[in-house]
Amino acid sequence: MLRQETIDIIKSTVPVLEVHGTAITKHFYQRMFKQHPELLNIFNHANQKQGRQQTALANAVLAAAQHIDRLGDILPAVLKIAHKHRSLGIKPEHYPIVGENLLASIKEVLGDAATDEILGAWAEAYGVIADAFIGVEANMYAETEQKTGGWKDFRKFRVDRKVKESDVITSFYFVPEDGGAIADFVPGQYISLKLEIPGDEYTHIRQYSLSDAPGQPYYRISVKREGGDANRPAGKVSVYLHDQVKEGDTLLISAPAGDFVLDREDPRPVVLISGGVGLTPMVSMLNTLAAEKPDRSITFVHAARNGQVHAMKEPVAKLAAANPNVKAYTCYSAPTEQDTAAHAYDKKGYIDAAWLKQILPTTDAVFYFCGPVPFMQCINAELKALGVPDADIRYEFFGPAAVLEAAAV
Repeated sequence: MLRQETIDIIKSTVPVLEVHGTAITKHFYQRMFKQHPELLNIFNHANQKQGRQQTALANAVLAAAQHIDRLGDILPAVLKIAHKHRSLGIKPEHYPIVGENLLASIKEVLGDAATDEILGAWAEAYGVIADAFIGVEANMYAETEQKTGGWKDFRKFRVDRKVKESDVITSFYFVPEDGGAIADFVPGQYISLKLEIPGDEYTHIRQYSLSDAPGQPYYRISVKREGGDANRPAGKVSVYLHDQVKEGDTLLISAPAGDFVLDREDPRPVVLISGGVGLTPMVSMLNTLAAEKPDRSITFVHAARNGQVHAMKEPVAKLAAANPNVKAYTCYSAPTEQDTAAHAYDKKGYIDAAWLKQILPTTDAVFYFCGPVPFMQCINAELKALGVPDADIRYEFFGPAAVLEAAAV
């Protein structure tokens, strides 16, 4: 329990964090990696370069300050982060390193404004928050290791199959090298791949949603090859997977994790909306529902640039044709002439509330969506325009969390 004096001091720092939060977290990561370069084996270098990790941490610190007197309110965020930590292999010994460098960055960025009183309050608060994370993650590690087919940290898996799904997306099927059982998972969860890329000093860990239903003798992920452009470098890991990793190769994988999961018990209709490679957890959910709940109404809506980059279209169409309760729709923002001639899409342009109202049997449903952040911001706004309550809107970010409401500004 935090002392009231500590709570009051932390609360008083909220306006400062709103202004200087990102500057503090940028300084924090630079300082920590300089002091502990070994941590570069854990953190996503691309998210660091793009500033996404710094922004996400700044938002998390601000939320902790705003809710310091009722930390239970941020428990969902704690659980989401804890899942990622368990998947990455974050351990209790990492928390003192983070705390030391975070406090030092607050002092170095704010200067004299960071009084001993403020630093002391944040040290006390960080200790309580860190202990909460450590406890939650300890339980996650234990549950993961003890479940049937489970394991601790990373395990060797062999690439059993590599299947091209579109011009930019390839699926990888992994089976355990030891031939043993693999842990079950809930549709929507992800695994982490730990890769050593030739020529790179540090390892790379990336998280990928599982793209098939649970209960298979393999894990499947479907990866978009991030080609990059003038403003953004090519995705080093995705390019390595597409161009270098072959069938028969062995990779290190952590057990499934994540709290963006399908509610199998809610009997209401389900609407699955995806953009680009965001279809991966949606396909896992679709395949699961079609097998386990064939009487449940399912609407699957996918947005892509055109048919050349539209992955898994045929299996989704086949599943919909075989199940009268499954309806699948496609929206292309820039269809090719071939797409148009073949009537390969249901809408040209972008998904909007008016079109959703036409194709959905009801808005009294559970909505899941995933895709690029701008796409998700748009979908979130369109669902709210339809009057869908927040409790029925569920989504997953690929990478550090962002703010969906930004689209409404």
